[in-house]
Amino acid sequence: MAKIAFTAGRVSSFTCPPDKAQAFKWDATTPGLGLRATPAGKPSYVFQGRFQDKTIRITIGSPEAWSIPDAQAKARELQRLIDEGRDPREVRAEQAAVDVAKREASIRDSVTFGEVWTEYLKARRDHWGTRHYQDHVNLAKAGGEKSKRGTRGKKETIAGPIHPLLTKRLADVTPETVEAWAAKESKTRPTYGRLAWRCLKAFLTWCNEQKAYAHILQGNPAKTKKTREAFGKPAVKSDVLLREQLPVWFDAVRKIGNPTVAGYLQILLLLGARPGEVLAMRWEDVNLTWNSLTIRDKVEGERLIPLTPFVSQLLAVLPRHKDKNGKPLPWVFASPSAANGVLSIPRNHHTAACKVAGLQGLTLHGLRRSFKSLTEWLEIPAGVVAQIMGHKPSATAEKHYTVRPLDLLRMHHEKIETWVLEQAGVPFLRNAAPGRLQVV
Repeated sequence: MAKIAFTAGRVSSFTCPPDKAQAFKWDATTPGLGLRATPAGKPSYVFQGRFQDKTIRITIGSPEAWSIPDAQAKARELQRLIDEGRDPREVRAEQAAVDVAKREASIRDSVTFGEVWTEYLKARRDHWGTRHYQDHVNLAKAGGEKSKRGTRGKKETIAGPIHPLLTKRLADVTPETVEAWAAKESKTRPTYGRLAWRCLKAFLTWCNEQKAYAHILQGNPAKTKKTREAFGKPAVKSDVLLREQLPVWFDAVRKIGNPTVAGYLQILLLLGARPGEVLAMRWEDVNLTWNSLTIRDKVEGERLIPLTPFVSQLLAVLPRHKDKNGKPLPWVFASPSAANGVLSIPRNHHTAACKVAGLQGLTLHGLRRSFKSLTEWLEIPAGVVAQIMGHKPSATAEKHYTVRPLDLLRMHHEKIETWVLEQAGVPFLRNAAPGRLQVV
């Protein structure tokens, strides 16, 4: 092989002829140092030598990154290893392993739970619904903001259950750490803490699936018996409206001074929807042409259900609010005084109405439970009720073989509404035009 002394000009001008797969140029002053080029790529420094009677070739790097003296020094270093009876390739692999270990140790020593939690939310946001994402944000909120609600008399918001973990190193989130956290949270807010625990388990599972963090955790530190026992099993809730309680509940709710709140609560019961789903309704979701409602849910993303006559009349008399600039608010249950323009979940109004009616303990989700329970009186098909309420199909036939058009749902849904109003003694003219007063 012809050798020449490497100079900057000779190195920069070296190319591979187009009729060859590769070309080499060797340095006359440093044994084993060469330049390798291909027709499609840029040249790179290489080292070639013999180890245990076999030719080995190792890439050093690009001339753009390595000066000629540095490349010559690296080639001499590789030759010394061969002279010592060591394989330069194995030495390089060992050094790479050491470098990886150093990087992992650096990450382990510096990365915090909060940094990875933020990355987790960003990575999963496109896979979650808006409500589920916001739940994770709220779990880690710092608190301390001025507020009148949910403050336990402190007049400022309380930090989310996940917040105390944010400043800890991810490496310090051990089973013992999680167990101590669970013991504290379970004493003050077991229900919210249980939600935080479920989200924490999912987060730590995600960490174990990431190459950058898998080496930090040993398994999932949130999956321990002590943590599970600290939160315990959620109690089965049984708050529900009985058929004979419908008259007093409707009477108390219809006397609420705020028509938006009164309408919301009645619609919540008659649709069997989740409280947040009804609040999220926009006027564009109300289709008066086809008498349908679009509900945005957490299962299918959205579902189409019938707009029943009484619900239609309740919607027709709701005030159409505008924002401070005079622009109509898009929400069905709007509130000009709210920061986001939509009514807050009116738990206090409902609690007060239930107290008047002698129905203490009935929650807003209990109204959804009531819808399902009351349909038992009418022997409505379980699949129909589940589809109206937005429950996941519970059988293969429901998932893959049963397709119900809107009119079939309407037949059953209107039957439910009519029966509930009859039991409640609510005067209602089925064929009355929405929004118009009628003599009853």
